[in-house]
This record gives sequence, C-alpha cells and structure tokens, in this order.
Amino acid sequence: MSKDTKLRANCLNFGELLAQNIGVISPTMTAALIVPLMFSNTGNLGWLAFAVGTVMLLFVACNLNQFAKRTTNSGSMYSYTYAGLGFVGGGLCGWCLIWAYLFIGLAGTTGFTIFAGKLLEMAHMSLPPVVLFAVCLGVSFFLAYRDIKISTLISLGFEGFSVAFILLLCVIVLGKHSFAPDPEQFTLKGLSMSSLGLGIVVAVFSGVGFESSTAFGEEAVNPLKTIPRSIIWSLVATGLFFILVCYTETMGTRGYKDTLDKLDAPLNTLAGMYNVSWMIPLLSAGAMFSFYALASSCMNAGARVMYAMGRHEIVSGKTSAAHEKHGTPHVALAVMTALMFAVVLFCKYIVKWEVLDIFNNAGTMGAFGFLGAYFLISIAAPVFLKKRNELHAKDIFYCVAAVALMIIPAIGSVYPVPPAPGNYFPYIFLGYLVCGFMRIGIMNSHPVSAVRVREISDEIQKHHVDAQAI
Repeated sequence: MSKDTKLRANCLNFGELLAQNIGVISPTMTAALIVPLMFSNTGNLGWLAFAVGTVMLLFVACNLNQFAKRTTNSGSMYSYTYAGLGFVGGGLCGWCLIWAYLFIGLAGTTGFTIFAGKLLEMAHMSLPPVVLFAVCLGVSFFLAYRDIKISTLISLGFEGFSVAFILLLCVIVLGKHSFAPDPEQFTLKGLSMSSLGLGIVVAVFSGVGFESSTAFGEEAVNPLKTIPRSIIWSLVATGLFFILVCYTETMGTRGYKDTLDKLDAPLNTLAGMYNVSWMIPLLSAGAMFSFYALASSCMNAGARVMYAMGRHEIVSGKTSAAHEKHGTPHVALAVMTALMFAVVLFCKYIVKWEVLDIFNNAGTMGAFGFLGAYFLISIAAPVFLKKRNELHAKDIFYCVAAVALMIIPAIGSVYPVPPAPGNYFPYIFLGYLVCGFMRIGIMNSHPVSAVRVREISDEIQKHHVDAQAI
C-alpha cells in the first residue's frame, strides 16, 4: 500500500463517532416526516413499532460488534463481512453499502431542500431546487475534504440544535396534558400483525445508519472500544427519541382537523396548536440543519467504504487515494458528491419527480442496501468467530434472531406490492447487485485478479487484532 493512501489517524473520539451515527440515523427526519407515515400504518401504536424495531436493530448491532471490538479497519461492514464470508460476501456487502449511503444521502439532500425552501418562503424569497442541492452537497464536500473532525462536529451541532427544540416542543405538549398517560396508546384494540409488521418496516428504516462509525476504524481513537460503544448508544438514544416523539405527536394532534397521517409538517402543526408559533421557524431551521447533517454523514461514510474497496480494486483504484495534507479520502469524496448530485438532478429534471417524492423514493431505495448489508454482517459474525475458535451459543442466537427479525422488513418492503414506482425499486436494486456480482466474479476468474484477491485476504487478516492486545 502506498504512503499516500493513509487516512488521518487518531482524530475521532467517541463524541465524533456518535455524531456520525446519529447524523446518518437523522432523528429529526423521523420526527419531521416519518411519524405520520408510521401513524398511517399502526394508528395509536406507532411507539410500540419503534420499540420493536429498535430491539431488532440491537440484535444486528450485537453481530456487528463481534467485529468492531476485535478488529480495526477502514471500510465499515465491507471489511468485516469480508473477514467472515470472504471476497464474494465482503464485495457484495460493500456494494450494498455504497448504494445505501448514496440514496440515504439523497434523502438528506432533498430534506435540506424542502426545509430550506420553507424558510425562504417565510422570508418571501425562493431559490430553484438545483441551487439548494448544490449548496448542501458543496458545503458537505468542502468540510469533509478539509477535516473529518470538523465535519462530524458540525453535524453533531446541527442535529443537537434540532433535537433540542423538538424535545422542548414535546415537553410543552405533554405538559399541556399534565404529563398524564394516554390510554388510547396502550391498548392493543384493532392491532393486526400486518399493520404492526408495516410499522416495524418503517421503524427499521428510520434507524438504519447506526453502524456508520465502523467506516472510520483507521481514524478513530481507541477504535476497539469507542466504535462498539458508539453503535449501541446511538441506537438506544435514537430509539428512545423515536418512541417519545411518536407518542407525543400521536397524542398532541388528536382532535386536529386533519389526522396525523395527513400532516406534512407535524412539528409545525403542534407548535401552532399549542400556542408556540414562535418555534416554527426554529423547527424548520433545525430540520434543515439535520438533513444537511444526514447528507454530510452519508457522504463521509460512503466515501470510506469506496476508499476501502478501491484499495482492493473492486471499484476504481483511484478512489483509494488520501489527501497528503488533510488525510481525507478526497477522490472517493468527490466521486460520492458527483454521484449524489447527478442522481438527484436526474430524478428532478429527467424523471420529473417532486422534491418530496425524491425524498420518499430515495429513502426506500437506500433501505434496500442497508437490509442487504445487515443480513450479510449477521451471517458473517458466527463464521468469523468460528474461524477464531471463539464461537459460543449466544453468538449463534444473535445471528438467528437478527436474520429472522430482518425478514419482517424485507417482506414488508415488497408485499403487499407497493404502487408505482415503488413496485420497480426491488428489481432496480437486484439489477445493481447483479452488476456487483459480475464485477466480483470477473475478479475471481481472472488469473491476475485472483492473485490480488489472495493479497486482499491476507491484508484483511492482518487487521484482526485482538482487543486485549491493544
């Protein structure tokens, strides 16, 4: 490996890693736009679906942390899955992750555009979407290119600003109801397994991205401890936030002229209903900042997966370059930025989707990538432990539980068959995976590439350092 491929070491502590995970999860996104969708599926029991979804993802996190507490490397679940399932499994996982971070990043870009537009409208101004796309992605790239630490801290600050005002609004709403329990949300009347299953799909999709700090193994301080902690704490914190916000919005909007599932800005509606209209601009600004943080976090994580895959030549080797001064994967960042900008422009001006439609569709598309990666990492974990002679019964339980529970959102995302264009998305994703599988197959079959594959395997194995040795 050449000297220009090294990232800046020991620059991200637990706080920055936690910020990276929370930035991709984007709790504000769920509070601002996803809770109404949850209500349309589960009615008064959305909080329960969020609780179950969080538990499901915690099982995935247990499998993921089998790697995170034993090995340090750049490349997130790509490198981990490679260690367990070999070149084909690792390559497919990396392929899934690039897709996932690309499209969830687009959800952040379009969410930024939606709420920036609302703020401009309040000021009696307007800008075309293409300008707002460019501002979001351009600023994200510049900060990520210059310093990953600054980029993650800004993301944390923006998300913290937004979450603080959402929590304040929740306290105001609950206080108006004397903090009394809402009995309608604690009855199972009318609940069906199909509605709960659809709700769990939404909950799981809301929590994806909790693992993104694993992409920063070469840049983290004490990574074998800080990365596993950041994974668990980001899931627990955002899961509790989702439960609280869903509970509050469901109770708070009851009696409004429109039901919760018909509201496109439930937080603003609550602010108006409970006589704190002064919060509306702050909530919109917080949402805009949060969606910027989502786009930025996905760009950072996706670039590092691409960086690792570039070193192994699954994608272009040029993406494995790191900036000599800043220690950031500047080429991979540029590729991610260009892809995100090109795809969002294609959706807006060629397909002619509205910005909100791009947001919804990009979130759905990105979720397929995360589900694929989560399945692979859960299967890889016991195989990895078996190779190290460290496999125990509880490790098999974590694997079986995660895979079994992930079947619920996997089936729920395709059945009942969603209306167009959502019914085409699984086939588009499968076509993308076929392209990745063909690329991996070509590398396996070509004599020169086969030698490189063996070199990659040796390189991956060198990073399997026992936590006790560090």
